[in-house]
Amino acid sequence: MTIDFESDAQTFTVQNDKLSAVGELGKQARLIENEIEDLEDTVKEKKEALRELLEVRIPEACAEIGMLGFDLADGSSLKIKNYVSASIPKERVGEALAWLRDNGYADIIKNTVSVQFGRGEDEQAGRLLEVVRSEGLIPEQATGVHPQTLKGWVREMVEKGVHFPMDLFGAYVGVKAVIESKTK
Repeated sequence: MTIDFESDAQTFTVQNDKLSAVGELGKQARLIENEIEDLEDTVKEKKEALRELLEVRIPEACAEIGMLGFDLADGSSLKIKNYVSASIPKERVGEALAWLRDNGYADIIKNTVSVQFGRGEDEQAGRLLEVVRSEGLIPEQATGVHPQTLKGWVREMVEKGVHFPMDLFGAYVGVKAVIESKTK
């Protein structure tokens, strides 16, 4: 066997150039990932600044001058509106669901039972829950209140003046500024 050093050196150089190109592409990808992370941080900061303006500073300023809204120079309008938010803290879900059941609001609780099947188990998936249990499969069960349902329920309770443990439901009632663009 003869060794052609010139040919082998040329092949090595070509491979090395290809590896360098791949390395450069990886470097570019990492730079873009970093830029995206920075942009996401900036967006998060801007969203917090906007929330502060809309939910605190503008409503407070409007309250000081006794206004609930006005038209902006660009033709859009700013209005102060009531809003409701709610989100049951994860560690209090059981307590919140018990309170709803005990106080006549169980109808807003959603109860989902599901079973995961592997490949080729399509026939078993069609059976009723009792069949699933008899075959040793363990169904997953989740109970909870859909976020929009909870928000609507909290709004309804507040509007009706019904007392309920707001902290249990992560409920918050406040005012915020809403800017509506002019219609064209």
